[in-house]
Amino acid sequence: MAFCPNCGAQVEDGAASCPNCGTAFASQQATYSYDPKDHTAEFDPRDISDNKVFAMAANLLSVVGIIITLLAAQKSDYAMFHARQSLKISLCEVLCAIMLIVPFLGWIAAPICLVILFVVRVILFFQVCKGQAKEAPIVGSFGFLK
Repeated sequence: MAFCPNCGAQVEDGAASCPNCGTAFASQQATYSYDPKDHTAEFDPRDISDNKVFAMAANLLSVVGIIITLLAAQKSDYAMFHARQSLKISLCEVLCAIMLIVPFLGWIAAPICLVILFVVRVILFFQVCKGQAKEAPIVGSFGFLK
């Protein structure tokens, strides 16, 4: 069952209008979900296919990969997007390493955070393999390096 976008009443699938408020529906009801963290549509498909390797390097090789990406694909918006995402993760990894200074609590929290950041890197790597440009989970919402 579908719902009316105007009044929220339950409507049978394929109905031409809402029985409650009379709002007319388009002949084909398509549901589009918008993900504000997905920037794939902002990039040229050719740019994505040509620079996918550099975007992968930024995620796989951490700081070295970021430097390679900055030097080799500096004109690619897609590769630069992934280099920024990887740089956010690298900065968080440095902060986690600094947490190791704190006895006991830091010794427990830092390795957990580093494992989480590793998982985020793996997620980004597979997104690059699919040709997607999504912000990194957890660290992607940080305001720096937009």
